[in-house]
Amino acid sequence: MGFLDNSGDIILDAVLTDTGRMRLAKGDGTFRIAKFALGDDEINYESYNKNHPSGSAYFDLEVLQTPVFEAFTNNTSNLKSKLISIARTNLLYLPVLKMDNQTQNTKPESINSFNLHLVAVDEETEDALGLTKIGLLAGVTLASSDNFIRVDQGLDTDEISYSFTIDADLYESQYILEIDNRLGQIVTKQGGITRVSFIDDDNIASYYFSQGTDTALISSIGQSSEQDSQVIDGPRGSRIEFKIKSSIELTTSNFLFTQLGGRVDVTGASPGTGLTNAYYIDSTVRVTGATTGYRIDIPIRFIKKA
Repeated sequence: MGFLDNSGDIILDAVLTDTGRMRLAKGDGTFRIAKFALGDDEINYESYNKNHPSGSAYFDLEVLQTPVFEAFTNNTSNLKSKLISIARTNLLYLPVLKMDNQTQNTKPESINSFNLHLVAVDEETEDALGLTKIGLLAGVTLASSDNFIRVDQGLDTDEISYSFTIDADLYESQYILEIDNRLGQIVTKQGGITRVSFIDDDNIASYYFSQGTDTALISSIGQSSEQDSQVIDGPRGSRIEFKIKSSIELTTSNFLFTQLGGRVDVTGASPGTGLTNAYYIDSTVRVTGATTGYRIDIPIRFIKKA
């Protein structure tokens, strides 16, 4: 990866994604560019200088001359903040996604100042930690634990009352979830299996969920008088709730733990349990709203009794 000199003429540097190259390689004449995304991750808008001595024509000069990234195809690295188009000009706040940790069953475990959801990859680990432990997701006996991950969406501001209904064009009805397919898969809160939409060349599995068809995962938050129990202060939109099923590789083998993770003494994090040390792999689940493009990365730790 490198930077392009943006001090002169405007440069358009475009590349095909992994999926685009795969479809182009078919050579059957069906390839066409139907979608593209824009981002501005490298731009620092604090460089906008309203006090430039040369006048208003130079206020944004430094912003315009900021070196920009070369286009690259790794979908896990590029376009962290996508640009979106909204026709209305009267918006003061844009919707966000926030991990909901307001109930006993959705709280993550605080380990070394990191809030992690632990995924026990076999029944021995589940038994050693205890299925009622805060932040522990049962990766095998999915229906045995009431813990799950919840992400809420809405306008996180106290300038607009939570009793208002969020505008329809700011409501997330579709979500994209991404997880390392070698480590686990997304399942419903009840443990129901979901369908993978796409697995890329980095083994990242993408799941596309829609409220119309995936009612076991996505629901409306709606208006609520219980403001203190919500993570979204203003008008609320939808939420997605899910669990993580551990992969057969993690359940039956220690190979990926030795290659991608390590061993940790979890006595301090799990006092009174039968687990004194364990294998672990740290990873994330990426949750993206398909309407706004807003996304968050949820840290998770796959753990196995050593």
